[in-house]
Amino acid sequence: MDASTSARPPGSFSGPNLLRPRPLADGRRGFLRGAGAAALGSLALAACSSADDPPPVSFEHGVASGDPLADRVVLWTRITTPVERRVTVGWEVSPDAGFAAIVARGSVETHPGYDWTVKVDATGLTAGRRYWYRFLVGETVSPVGRTRTLPAPGASRVRLAVFSCSNFPAGYFHAYAEAARRDDLDAALHLGDYLYEYGRDGYASAGAQALGRLSEPPVELLTLAHYRRRHAQYRTDPDLQALSAAVPMIAVWDDHEIANDAWREGAQNHQPDEGDYALRRAAALQAYHEWMPTRVIRADAIWRSFDFGGLVALHMLDTRIAGRDRPLDYAAYFGASGFDAAGFTAAVSAPQRQLLGAEQTTWLQQRLAASGATWQVLGQQVLMARMNIPAPILSNALFPGTGVTVAQYAAIAQKAQAAPATLSPQEQAILAQPAIPYNLDAWDGYAVARETVLATAAALDRNLVVLAGDTHNAWASDLIDAGGRRVGVEFATPSVSSPGFETVFPDEQPVVLAASLVQLIGPLRYADTARRGFMVVTATATECTCEWVYVSAVTARAYTASTSPTLRVRPGAAGRRIEA
Repeated sequence: MDASTSARPPGSFSGPNLLRPRPLADGRRGFLRGAGAAALGSLALAACSSADDPPPVSFEHGVASGDPLADRVVLWTRITTPVERRVTVGWEVSPDAGFAAIVARGSVETHPGYDWTVKVDATGLTAGRRYWYRFLVGETVSPVGRTRTLPAPGASRVRLAVFSCSNFPAGYFHAYAEAARRDDLDAALHLGDYLYEYGRDGYASAGAQALGRLSEPPVELLTLAHYRRRHAQYRTDPDLQALSAAVPMIAVWDDHEIANDAWREGAQNHQPDEGDYALRRAAALQAYHEWMPTRVIRADAIWRSFDFGGLVALHMLDTRIAGRDRPLDYAAYFGASGFDAAGFTAAVSAPQRQLLGAEQTTWLQQRLAASGATWQVLGQQVLMARMNIPAPILSNALFPGTGVTVAQYAAIAQKAQAAPATLSPQEQAILAQPAIPYNLDAWDGYAVARETVLATAAALDRNLVVLAGDTHNAWASDLIDAGGRRVGVEFATPSVSSPGFETVFPDEQPVVLAASLVQLIGPLRYADTARRGFMVVTATATECTCEWVYVSAVTARAYTASTSPTLRVRPGAAGRRIEA
């Protein structure tokens, strides 16, 4: 599963959706060298008269690159054409935007069986180099994309933009637009929920009609045709197209690429009358690989590693479907007598509970042991840091009226400090309840699995930085194991467009809520619970920093961008904690 050490020969592919390249014929080589920039993005000419002639095509879904290595990168596009036969698509890579020199070229065939998508592994490139690429069918030329290979050993700086939870009907993808304007990124990471599977009446879709962003197809996604059509809709977004054409993307899926709260054998949003879940999952993953610039090793195993010049080892994980056991449900532990702490503790701490699964866990341990990079970075979906909050607050959020708000709890806690003798029996009972994980879908619901990863990093003396998405909110936390040792840090990105805690806690002031959570949750050092955006993570030999970029709105075309204070972590046993 290590993308950086694949034994496949250059230019070869595995997986049903990847297309095998072939060299261009001599006659086409002459044309490709002379293809001018004026043709970029143009529509095809009239339908051809022979099956040997190029058919009419357009490149309505843009171009993308991804999974860069030091000597290669995956290039992606899709053609739109009225024909039903196979179509040959040429491709070119150049070290200059004008394509005065061509360093790699070839052609691939696509057809309806691939949903007209095109994916090629462009090999023979130079490490740490920027390249431009384009696709060609006859006289029709795609938009030009820009990409970059991974640096050679000795890299002095690596900079990554990190995204999660881009919900088309919830709002505009301004976060993508902001990142696309930058000229200093080595890669973009997408940590999942690249799309959402709901129908038009589903989650965060109330304003979609006014925004002109109604989901297509209008139904919940169940079939291959459904998932393909939803991917196609997302790829029409101009901001997504801009980001995809500006920087290579390294992506993993989360649950909504399949169905809400997915796990190894099912999902919360999959019902018995919706057919075989395994078939639905297979369809979703096939469409994902067709439409994303991923290098497929095995269709259902997306974990892989990337070595950024010996400075950063990026290990992309699947915490969602490969090995995840079914999430616990708090409804089984809250009752009329309060919270069943003993029953919950036994369940969440069961040694057999898996999140990564045995195969992926072994792979990760091997990668951490083999890599000598300064920073070991995990790109994955859900929060790893401990996020325990008082049970009465969580009870009130899950079952309104059964507990207290954050503000009410804070007032009782303040009263306990100032005048403990004045506490009522009810207030004493509230303070006596334990702090428990707020989200059992995260690593908090898989305690032994988390300790396994943290123990591995600690035993190997690695500088661990975990990147997370999923929650729609921004977080920065110290990673502390069960024995109280600081093992590393976690930076979590807000969503691109999905709503955050401002909808979960509508009666709380976001600034007050964030400050209260930082006070209540021991490892938590920073939170923003109401703004959308992305993270910029920068690694050097002496520190790894994170800056959050926020957009002022996602439901209006006009917006402004702002940044958070930069937080950092230093390497070594004396570091490995969040610092300002």
